[in-house]
Amino acid sequence: MKNFRITAHPILKITPAKTIKFKFNGETLEAREGETIASALYANGIRIFGKHQKDGAPLGIFCANGQCDQCKVIADGITVKACMTLVKEGMEVYPLEKLPKLPDWDFDAKVEFQDIPEYEYDVLIIGGGPAGLRAATVLGEKNVKTLIVDDKNQLGGKLVLQTHKFFGSVEACYAGMRGIDIARKLEEEVRSFPTIDIWLNSVAIWVFSDKKVGILKDQREYVLVKPKILLVASGAREKSILFPGNTLPGVYGAGAFQTLVNRDLVKAAENLFVIGGGNVGLIAAYHALQAGINVVGLCEIMPEVGGYSVHKEKLLKLGVPVFTSHTVVKVHGTERVEAITIAKVNEKFEIIPGTEKTFKCDTVLVAVGLDPVSEFYEKAIKFGLKAYSAGDAEEIAEASSAIFSGKIKGYEILKELGLYEGEIPQELYETQKVLKSRPGKIYEMKYPEIKEGVYPVLNCVQEIPCNPCTTICPKNSIVIEGSILNPPVYKGGCTGCEMCVAICPGLAISLVDFRKGEDPIVTLPFEFGDDKIKVGDSVALTDRLGNVLGKGEVISFRFVEKVRTIPVKTKLVKVKVPREIAEKVSGIKIVEAPTFDDEPIEAIPDDAIVCRCERVTAGEIRKLIREGVRDMNEIKALTRAGMGACQGKTCTNLIKRLFKEEGVKEGEFIEWEKRPLFMEVTLGTLAGAKEKKNEQ
Repeated sequence: MKNFRITAHPILKITPAKTIKFKFNGETLEAREGETIASALYANGIRIFGKHQKDGAPLGIFCANGQCDQCKVIADGITVKACMTLVKEGMEVYPLEKLPKLPDWDFDAKVEFQDIPEYEYDVLIIGGGPAGLRAATVLGEKNVKTLIVDDKNQLGGKLVLQTHKFFGSVEACYAGMRGIDIARKLEEEVRSFPTIDIWLNSVAIWVFSDKKVGILKDQREYVLVKPKILLVASGAREKSILFPGNTLPGVYGAGAFQTLVNRDLVKAAENLFVIGGGNVGLIAAYHALQAGINVVGLCEIMPEVGGYSVHKEKLLKLGVPVFTSHTVVKVHGTERVEAITIAKVNEKFEIIPGTEKTFKCDTVLVAVGLDPVSEFYEKAIKFGLKAYSAGDAEEIAEASSAIFSGKIKGYEILKELGLYEGEIPQELYETQKVLKSRPGKIYEMKYPEIKEGVYPVLNCVQEIPCNPCTTICPKNSIVIEGSILNPPVYKGGCTGCEMCVAICPGLAISLVDFRKGEDPIVTLPFEFGDDKIKVGDSVALTDRLGNVLGKGEVISFRFVEKVRTIPVKTKLVKVKVPREIAEKVSGIKIVEAPTFDDEPIEAIPDDAIVCRCERVTAGEIRKLIREGVRDMNEIKALTRAGMGACQGKTCTNLIKRLFKEEGVKEGEFIEWEKRPLFMEVTLGTLAGAKEKKNEQ
């Protein structure tokens, strides 16, 4: 069986790990100690985890975050989510096909119960990501008795999946550092406070009317926590969209992809196509390239990507095609993804017949937006428990904004507890507002008038919050005039230290050096392994938009571990280039243009799956809406949509979209009532059973 482990990475350190044995469907496989069943199966080349009991459809992963119900398997006789359950030595895993046979049970066996443990804290924080950790730091400084609960085996939230350098302010939110390094720094700060307790691998189940929060501690013991104040920093879940083939194994979210690749070092694809041009999709595509995965292309339905232009340009410079004003028509395959068809759309977002392109690929990454995980906050408010929300649970924004959001909520909680006097500094709110700004105006690219000496070329021309280049320059040669949102400007006086090239989060700065001969030397950031290019190679040089300018000779590499005290871990490559193109050189092409076939257009059929758990189609729901149903609870009762294990987390917005497509506006239909539990848990665990006998 082919090994899909990542053995080399330009950013992540590959360290030996203890291996353990487990079985899947009777076959003995190897896993790394501490990894999930899903990651272990993917590492062994297994993409189909089971078949749906309703129609036999193949199932794999989708969110890899415990939010959906795609990846269930039977592990040691118990139905579990493969993405959230750790592999154990000797574990026997089977696909979940049809309805599982219940384990035999001795009804005369004695079952002992124990009281459910209860804990009291001043503050309970659900979520150990950037918002939760920063809030905890503020509380820890005032010795507030605080509990952080997180469902993963390490703190940091999505930061532990982010190998790229962050934007924002160096002083305020660690701009220039990589997400993985920021996560470590925030965790170190939190763990230094003795009044902060941390429960990892622990899932918040629900907020109840008695103002207690049910938690599955260590994935095995059910407990209750009664906080004075609840802070919900539980992040976000990924949205989905409707298209034929949307539930095939190999179609999954960006977070799932980054979890497999950047956390678990599993090569989750060989040929990848990305749907969605926000920062999440653009960054995930770049991460794929770093992991040695071929990125076939990326499509975005809007005329321009929604993410930072420098993220798009990182892909273009490497040779990845970005198709704006395009949407997915169909994903092809029987048991798993085999190809994708996209097509151009008009100004009304209608598919233009005759513009179809079909690309062969084995994986389709869906990155079409996020929804806040806000259920805990909503229930707390309903039941009168004092609660706050921070980070993506409050509003979807960048991680730098989440750090400030957590800091602000920390101060607001201190104020509520009577431990902070006076007004919270207004500049905190102002900084957060700037950090969560959407990408702004794109200006015309301008090049320095001088053609001698050494100087940086700033390919950063969009209004985004970012200042590492100005902060790090020892000669103050680069400045931002006015707001931090404005693009940087070169003012002269460069000495060629290359610090700005190394620290730029957008890889948008090149250094042109005319001092060593007729053919200038251009220094570029290059975050890939030595297998891509080597000294002496003649490489294809691209401008910021991916246009090939000509050839250049690679003359040296230099790895930069730190810029001053900021860990950047960036490789700088020097290329000798023709004088006439030197200023425009911004990247090196390493991806060959993909080939595609024309594919006849197909209308999206009514059999597109809306509810993954219960396999309810768009046609079934459209029929009810057209018959006059205006209550999502009635749709649930009639079709079972939203009744599955994920509790409507993935289908809610799709059903709302169907109402909208049928001309029923929001407010003209009743949304369904969210009920406990938030995540699945066995009845025995809830009841406090001491022993679970006869489980096989």
